[in-house]
Amino acid sequence: MWTNFFKLRVFCYLFVVLMVVVLVFNVTQVEYLDHETISETFIDSSGQYISSQATGFSRNAYCGYEHQTLSSQERLEEDALLAASKWKVPDVDLVPFVKSTDPSSSYFVILNSAAFFRVGSQLEVLVHVQDFRGKPKKYGGDYLQARIHSPELQAGAVGRVVDYQNGFYKVFFTLLWPGRVRVSISLVHPSEGIRVLQRLQEEKPDRVYFKSLFRSGRISETMKCNVCLPGSLPLCNFTDRYTGEPWFCFKPKKLPCSSRINHFKGGYTKGLLTAAESAFFQSGVNIKMPINSSGPDWVTVISRRIKETDDPEVSQDSGTFPSGYFYKDQWRPRRFKMRHFNDPDNITECLQRKMVYLFGDSTARQWFEYLTTFVPDLVEFNLGSPKNVGPFLAVDQKHDILLKYRCHGPPIRFTSVFSNDLHYVANELNRIVGGKNTVVAIAVWSHFSTFPLEVYIRRLRNIRRAVVQLLDRSPKTVIVVRTGNAQELGPEVPYHWLQPTSDKKHLGKYRICTKRVQTFYVTLYVIIKCNI
Repeated sequence: MWTNFFKLRVFCYLFVVLMVVVLVFNVTQVEYLDHETISETFIDSSGQYISSQATGFSRNAYCGYEHQTLSSQERLEEDALLAASKWKVPDVDLVPFVKSTDPSSSYFVILNSAAFFRVGSQLEVLVHVQDFRGKPKKYGGDYLQARIHSPELQAGAVGRVVDYQNGFYKVFFTLLWPGRVRVSISLVHPSEGIRVLQRLQEEKPDRVYFKSLFRSGRISETMKCNVCLPGSLPLCNFTDRYTGEPWFCFKPKKLPCSSRINHFKGGYTKGLLTAAESAFFQSGVNIKMPINSSGPDWVTVISRRIKETDDPEVSQDSGTFPSGYFYKDQWRPRRFKMRHFNDPDNITECLQRKMVYLFGDSTARQWFEYLTTFVPDLVEFNLGSPKNVGPFLAVDQKHDILLKYRCHGPPIRFTSVFSNDLHYVANELNRIVGGKNTVVAIAVWSHFSTFPLEVYIRRLRNIRRAVVQLLDRSPKTVIVVRTGNAQELGPEVPYHWLQPTSDKKHLGKYRICTKRVQTFYVTLYVIIKCNI
């Protein structure tokens, strides 16, 4: 009997040990899978690419983004965003320049012309595009910008462009203020040029490249870096361990990866266009050129009210495009009343006893610069940071205001950022306690414009996860998200398709929004607001 009892005890001990081993193994596997889900880099610790089973959905294969591990909800969301952002370009072969869109021979007409319109009325404009032979085009896909404006009132609003894919476009405007309102239509890119840009986006996403300086003692080496560095050369893997955001540099020949000291913009790859393709990107010919009207290009709008007042009367219709407009050089949202802060005392009163965190690109930095310049009691602390880069810190001890700025992690096209100052927004959000006296402002967009959309969606997905966690633990935290906007086009159009700007001069000049930019408005809104 005692022998059987002893055997039973041994069996129980062995069973317990086995259960412990199985439990430890399962926990390890779960942690490993969770790490794989977060990192999604498909590159091992040595920087070499490893294979992964395909997901079955055709995505951009850039740097393994085709094989990301996504939940079913994330995959559906990404599919919807990719579909919404897809520009409709006709499936035609590369046409000669003379058959491409000519803004000088194209024209627009106001369809519902009348003696006068009332505030809130709809204005319809028909655009007919023609080629350089003066012949009507039979397909669409052109990138048009449409706006109404009254320069003397410093007023402007965008229009909604509908492409009928046959050379005709209709633009719908909501007339939002009384007075003489002018219509302006511009061709930013012909459809033939957009096809070239799409090719660059798919084949040359690394046309903007970055570099890092590695240094140890008297030895220094500068190496190329990017989100993805295809090839067989050894890599330094700087993928963020928490967010899984990928970043790599070619490994120096003499120095270890740990000797990296900074990050900076390397430049732009040149010579990507053939001679025939370059013809679609001619300044003063078919880039950001006006399309003239065939007939009047303005209408007279009268107020709904009998007595004229200083401000226009506009209905607060949340379902009407656009969501806002400029009047007397002030943005006026249509869905809510906006409070203006026109003097330092108003700003100080608003920010009193607040901790304000600004994360993002140069737009967020300009907010910091404006506040420290305009509000006299906000004193900036010299942290020894590079100019225009940061991080920056300002304090108003009298009113208990703390203001911080930090740029987002790579890719970021700044002159030079110390490696230790490359912080991802999601990680910074996870370090914030939050509360009713905490304000967070995020501006992330411009530096992602040359990369595949999957890169941008991934970054926002990580930020959204951190935002949700912050609001879960501190629901009264105020979070502000600034979306992208179009900009004045420079000489490097192929490398900066629809890259936005934070320059107020450009905002005041154009006040424009197009489908592609609107798509990114939607993208940012969906990514940030979903599940909150």
